[in-house]
Amino acid sequence: SQADKMKLKHNINPVLLQLINFIVLVYSLVTYIPWYILSGSKQAIAKAKQVKARPVNNKPGGAYRSVNSLHCLASVLYPGCDTLDKVFKYAKTKYKDKKLLGTREILKEEDEIQPSGKVFKKVILGKYTWLSYEDVYIKAVNFGNGLAVLGQQPKTNIAIFCETRAEWMIAAQACFMCNYQLVTLYATLGGPAIVHGLNETEVTTIITSKELMQTKLKDIVSQVPLLRHIITVDGKPTTWSEFPKGVIVHTMASVQAMGAKADTGNKQPSRPVPSDIAVIMYTSGSTGIPKGVMISHCNIIAGITGMAERIPNLGEKDIYIGYLPLAHVLELSAELVCLSHGCRIGYSSPQTLADQSSKIKKGSKGDVTTLKPTLMAAVPEIMDRIYKNVMNKVNEMTSFQRNLFILAYNYKMEQISKGYTTPLCDSLIFRKVRMLLGGKIRVLLCGGAPLSAATQRFMNICFCCPVGQGYGLTESAGAGTITEVWDYTTGRVGAPLVCCEIKLMNWEEGGYYNTDKPYPRGEILIGGQNVTVGYYKNESRTRKDFTVDENGQRWLHTGDIGEFHHDGCLKIIDRKKDLVKLQAGEYVSLGKVEAALKNLPLVDNICAYASSFHSYVIGFVVPNQKELAELARKKGFKGTWEEICNSPEMEKEVLKVLAEAAMAANLEKFEIPVKIRLSPDPWTPETGLVTDAFKLKRKELTAFYQTDIDRMYGKSVK
Repeated sequence: SQADKMKLKHNINPVLLQLINFIVLVYSLVTYIPWYILSGSKQAIAKAKQVKARPVNNKPGGAYRSVNSLHCLASVLYPGCDTLDKVFKYAKTKYKDKKLLGTREILKEEDEIQPSGKVFKKVILGKYTWLSYEDVYIKAVNFGNGLAVLGQQPKTNIAIFCETRAEWMIAAQACFMCNYQLVTLYATLGGPAIVHGLNETEVTTIITSKELMQTKLKDIVSQVPLLRHIITVDGKPTTWSEFPKGVIVHTMASVQAMGAKADTGNKQPSRPVPSDIAVIMYTSGSTGIPKGVMISHCNIIAGITGMAERIPNLGEKDIYIGYLPLAHVLELSAELVCLSHGCRIGYSSPQTLADQSSKIKKGSKGDVTTLKPTLMAAVPEIMDRIYKNVMNKVNEMTSFQRNLFILAYNYKMEQISKGYTTPLCDSLIFRKVRMLLGGKIRVLLCGGAPLSAATQRFMNICFCCPVGQGYGLTESAGAGTITEVWDYTTGRVGAPLVCCEIKLMNWEEGGYYNTDKPYPRGEILIGGQNVTVGYYKNESRTRKDFTVDENGQRWLHTGDIGEFHHDGCLKIIDRKKDLVKLQAGEYVSLGKVEAALKNLPLVDNICAYASSFHSYVIGFVVPNQKELAELARKKGFKGTWEEICNSPEMEKEVLKVLAEAAMAANLEKFEIPVKIRLSPDPWTPETGLVTDAFKLKRKELTAFYQTDIDRMYGKSVK
């Protein structure tokens, strides 16, 4: 079974193992009946087996809807709250003095010199200080009025280029109230992409931070001729003489002070209507220059309505940790879900998230330890990293500790696959691992890219909570599907949310048809109120990716290939852009090859590449430094990290490991990479080789490794 394949291997004496298995069996029998009666798992097991979505008709390619919205798709969170300003006003009235946005104070900053001579900035952070719903509302009203004093008009664009923090959300709420169209740009976008976004949207004002102004905006401001105002969210910037004439720098506090003084008594504020654009979100995009997706108020509200329905008992007791980029639809939607349900949002960053994070001074506490969140969103890259770090720690344990952990891990995996819980293992064995994320997480939401079955199961087991895998795009306001919390199957993304419907369209070139047996397969099309307006100033691309059917329903053509299982859950199986036809006519799915090899301890990241002019697959691999160094030591290879990565001998050794894993994953012979390039440098969003959600940017990777591609395809393969 799939569970058996994911089990960890131990080296316990067979006789001792039989004895341990017997004790476990007795324990299971003795505790089963009281557990079954007290835990309420009977209902959870029944729910897990239920059909979650059905087709609305019996025709091939008919749309699937959640069983909770078969007759009517949900589109509004609260009656009458059809725009985002109304949603916030409703929440402010309901949760007035409750805590909403939290930020940790910086107690001390230090420079730590590494043995290599590099200087790392380290921080010691204090407690979280909180703004209530009322505080945030007043700050947002004042900021919106202050922007009006600076000349911002309703239905015109204003840009935010800032890290995830409380001020980002305050600025966004101000824009939603005043009907300013918020243009969002990733903090990690390169200069040309930022210039493109700012000039295409013709913004005159940009909201940013002191650091981003110095590191990113300083160099490009002269290329944005319409820019008049820069607003820094974190206080007065140091004087900067290189400003072009006509650009004024303000602090957020000074704009709020202008707004508080402004006489708005006689002026009727221009409130948005549901069809007005709330956000123009520039996708980091795994292909080409970023595209601005126009997302209306009703798109976002429909999307968050669908998402909130999948999180049981969402409410005032919940604490969410916000650290992913707010310019990403996954994070913005998750935070708006929390804001509309009375949850607290504590802000963090990938550099300060955990006790071991790069900016946290040794011995001081990371954000999760201080905040103890109950809800968290993550991209697979972060979960894969946690998985590898914990597994490395397990391998460093004594033989007794390691075998104890493995036995508990394998036992819990079996219990989970049957729908059972393991309270004793959770409190004795996995408690320490669970504390890595604060110890209180009850739902982990994963989106942005596919999560491997092994990592998903690891998170279930070690963090003792469900992992809700979601599927959505910026173009669908982040909404599509999310797995239900009691669905412990792996590799699937769940049933359609109550706000949308999903159908599969035949893709002949790839050989996927909605009449396929046992599961209908095809390109995923998403329909519903969450499907966005289109691309900003890009009518031809909008017409290509969006269609309207005879009933007036708007559909997004995702380019992803999926299959529907009998219970109405969707599985992503391919991507149109990832399919390459080899010289001999075989089709290779690059994503499938990468998924099979990505979770090897030796591999931190991998990009498969194939050309229609050649008969074999090649790959670029970012190796795990510790694992590759150990492999080099075993093979007697000495040298620097760059020398190890550039060594043809080490390339061959890594290829052997990849080939074994590929065979174990049942890849076809023609799908297994024949040559590879080991990259000494990791791929981060800053390098421009992956998106902010750590999805591969194939076009950029191809350009970056072009000489290696020529080398690998230049010689005939024996």
